[in-house]
Amino acid sequence: MIEDLLSAAVALMAVENVVAMVLGTLIGIVIGALPGLTTTIGLAILIPLSFGLSPLVALGLMAGLYNGSMYGGAIPAILLNIPGTPAAIATTFDGYPMTQQGKAATALRIACYSSAVGGLVSAFALLLLAPPLSMVTLAFGPPEYFWIAAFGLVSIAVLIGGDPIKGILSALLGLLIASVGMDTVTGRIRFSFGRLELVDGVNIVVVLIGLFALPRVLQMAEDAAMTGVRVADLKIGRGDSTPVAVRPLIPTWTRSSIIGVLVGILPGAGGNIAAFLSYNEAKRSDRDPESFGRGNPRGVAAAEAGNSSDNAASLIPTLTLGVPGNAIAALIMGGLLVHGLQPGPSLFRDNSDIVYGFVLQMMITSVLLFALGGMIATRIFAQVLRVPQVMLAPMIVALMCLGLFTVNNSQFELFLMIGFGLFGYVLTQMQFPLPPMILGVILGGMAEQNLRTALLISRGDWWHLLASPISKGIAGLVVLVLLVPLLRMLRQWRATARDGT
Repeated sequence: MIEDLLSAAVALMAVENVVAMVLGTLIGIVIGALPGLTTTIGLAILIPLSFGLSPLVALGLMAGLYNGSMYGGAIPAILLNIPGTPAAIATTFDGYPMTQQGKAATALRIACYSSAVGGLVSAFALLLLAPPLSMVTLAFGPPEYFWIAAFGLVSIAVLIGGDPIKGILSALLGLLIASVGMDTVTGRIRFSFGRLELVDGVNIVVVLIGLFALPRVLQMAEDAAMTGVRVADLKIGRGDSTPVAVRPLIPTWTRSSIIGVLVGILPGAGGNIAAFLSYNEAKRSDRDPESFGRGNPRGVAAAEAGNSSDNAASLIPTLTLGVPGNAIAALIMGGLLVHGLQPGPSLFRDNSDIVYGFVLQMMITSVLLFALGGMIATRIFAQVLRVPQVMLAPMIVALMCLGLFTVNNSQFELFLMIGFGLFGYVLTQMQFPLPPMILGVILGGMAEQNLRTALLISRGDWWHLLASPISKGIAGLVVLVLLVPLLRMLRQWRATARDGT
């Protein structure tokens, strides 16, 4: 492990890798600072554009964009009370009151430092926990992998969104899309409709861009915001050079980072959940909880450290098991697949230099926030808020089409992407969550192949799927996750019956 880390560190000293990390972080801050644009949209556009780059350069861009966008979301949250990303909602609670008190610059510095600390802790957790976990998963066989895929699908489908039924239906649609193309066991062609372009299945990049980026762009066009934010409304005090008192924030950073790491490992959670839990815990443990919501710096620190410490931690199940824990991890998994890297137990064994390089890139880009997220850069990126969304929408569509076309030079994939985008927009309007669908596309092949392999080995004996203790344990987790909505419905039914009496 030490040798792999050293060789990865040497590789990261190359000029192109350093430029990739810096550029990715800057782009991430800009994306996070624009309300309506999210980390998922940024990654969906970046993945096809990085197709011709080396894996380390591409991963450096992804790592920088991921960490940078988490901090960037705090800029409009603090200045305008508009969260740039969903994970920055809790930042508005105390960030905007600080702006109203003339402390916008201080709040932005605290957000920057907190994001950097949270991201650094999360990257260390990834470094310490992922390699030993990958060694354990080397003992997994087809039955265990099938249950792992089932657990990832069920967790995302049930835990994301307010309606588990819609989540499960979305995941099933993803499985249907994953079944398009050649059957890996029999060699038969399925659901290709006579199109040679679909023989190898649907390109994962097409699905990622179509489902994640295009629906949001259509929503931006529908809103038709013709004006951006006025200069006077940005309220960044040029004369505010008060240094941030770091020592009082250390307990908050420590507590929030631990919470964020634990939440990040859980499938179906996310930075917004980590931010809320961290904020609530900071408020509960504070000597003056009533000051929260009125401009308490510890509220900003807790929210930002919590949502950023989720970043690399959410990649632990992605890199070790091949099961993304949230939508962003699913996109990064898609980026790994595009560059010929198969997430799972063999990743650390076969591509140790690249995967350890990616872990170090998550650390380095977190540290870069200290340098790139300071007040000078923040003032520059805050000006992006002045660009009307109606102008951003066509620019984003052009980037999406350009990036996708450079992958395979296929017009068919462009039309397919538009089709997925329109389909995703309709599902969004019907309140269907899209992450379960994309996870179904990613995990569908893994689940089917391992299920059928296990049945071939056992000559059709379904009980072989539960032969090992590991399989029984993971299957039990699947059942428990499925019981969550049933227990919730039972509790609501009892409450309704009690109110009726």
